Amino acid sequence: MTTAYIVEAVRTAGGRRGGRLAGVHPVDLLAKSLDAVVTNSGIDPAAVDDVVTGCVTQAGEQAMQVGRMGVLASKVLPQSTPAVTIDRQCGSSQQAIQFAAQAVMSGTQDVVIASGVESMSRVPMGSNATFHMKEGLGHYMSPELQAKYPGVQFSQFMGAEMIANKHGFSKEMLDAFALESHKRAIAATQGGAFENEIVPVEIETPEGTEMHTVDEGIRFDATLEGIAGVKLINPEGKLTAASASQICDGSSAVLVVSEEALKRHNLTPLARIHNLTVTAGDPVIMLEEPLFATDRALQRAGMKIGDIDLYEVNEAFASVPLAWLKHTGADPEKLNVHGGAISLGHPLGASGTKLMATLVHALKRHGKKYGLQTMCEGGGVANVTIVESL
Repeated sequence: MTTAYIVEAVRTAGGRRGGRLAGVHPVDLLAKSLDAVVTNSGIDPAAVDDVVTGCVTQAGEQAMQVGRMGVLASKVLPQSTPAVTIDRQCGSSQQAIQFAAQAVMSGTQDVVIASGVESMSRVPMGSNATFHMKEGLGHYMSPELQAKYPGVQFSQFMGAEMIANKHGFSKEMLDAFALESHKRAIAATQGGAFENEIVPVEIETPEGTEMHTVDEGIRFDATLEGIAGVKLINPEGKLTAASASQICDGSSAVLVVSEEALKRHNLTPLARIHNLTVTAGDPVIMLEEPLFATDRALQRAGMKIGDIDLYEVNEAFASVPLAWLKHTGADPEKLNVHGGAISLGHPLGASGTKLMATLVHALKRHGKKYGLQTMCEGGGVANVTIVESL
C-alpha cells in the first residue's frame, strides 16, 4: 500500500469570539490556509487532486459546501480543483486528514489538501440546529432515537463533568491544568515556536490594517487565582469557562501526498502518516472516547504509549486530557507542549488540521520522532492519528 506523507501544515492564529478575526468571512479565512499550504510547499496548484474540508456548523456563511467556496475564493488554486466538506464534529478536519491519507494510500489520488474552518463569531456554534428548532422545523433527535435514549440529553458539558467525577478530578486540578495550558502557549509564542505554522491574516482594526499572527486567546497575565475565580458552568459542577476550550475563529490546512508525488514535484516531507484510527463509544459521557481510541491505535500500530514522543490531545475541557493521561499512563511533559485549546482556542472544524500543524512542527523543533493526535467528538466518537517526523 502507498505511504502517505505530510509535506506542509499551516494554521491561522486563533481569534477570540467577536475579536480580531470576526471581520473575516469564513470562506476567505479558509482560502488563506489553502493558499499558504500550497505556496509554502512549492507544489503546482494544478496538481491538487482534491480538498477535504472539515466544518461543524454548516449554516449561513459556512453553508453551500464551504470547502468548495474556499477553493473558489483561493488566489492560488484553479477552479478545476474539487472539494468536499465533512462533519465529524470537533474531529472534522482530523478526519479530513485521514480521508486524504486513505485516498493517497489507496492509490486513487496523489495530492490532497485536508483543511478546516470555523468562524464561531459569525456562525454561532449549534446555529444549524437551533435555528430550525426555533422556527418549528424539527429536532435532530428522531422518535426512534428518543425511544432508544429516553430522557437523555447529548451534552458535551454534561459529559465533561461526568468525566471529572468518574476519574476523581477536583476543581483545583482542572484549574491547575488550565493555567499550565496558558503557560505553555505563552512560552511557545514568545519562543517563536509557532512561526513556521501560522499564516498571517490581514485584518482591519481601529488603528488601521494589521497582520494577525498571535493567538488571541492566550492570557499572558493568567494566574491560578484568576482562573479559580471564574464562574462555574454548572453550579453543582467543577468546570468553568477558564478550564474549557475557548470559542475561536480560525482555519488550517495540511498537504498530504504519495511517495510518487514527492518525487514528481521534488517535495520534502515533514512527516509520514503511521496510523489512522477512529472509534465510537458512549454518546452520553461522549468525550471519553479518546482514551479507548488511543488503546486501539497503539495496538494496531504495534506501539506502546512510551514509544510516542509528543501528544496532542484536544483540550475541549481540562477533564478530557487529564483522563487521557490517567488512562494511558502517558508522560504529562509530552502532552500539548505548546499549549492547547484552553489557551489557544478550539475553532471546531479547523481544530484537527490545526493540531496536526502544531504537532508536526513541534516534532521538528524538538528533534522528536513519533507524534500522536487525538480528538474527542460529539456523539462519542474519537480520531487518533500517529505520525513519524522525517
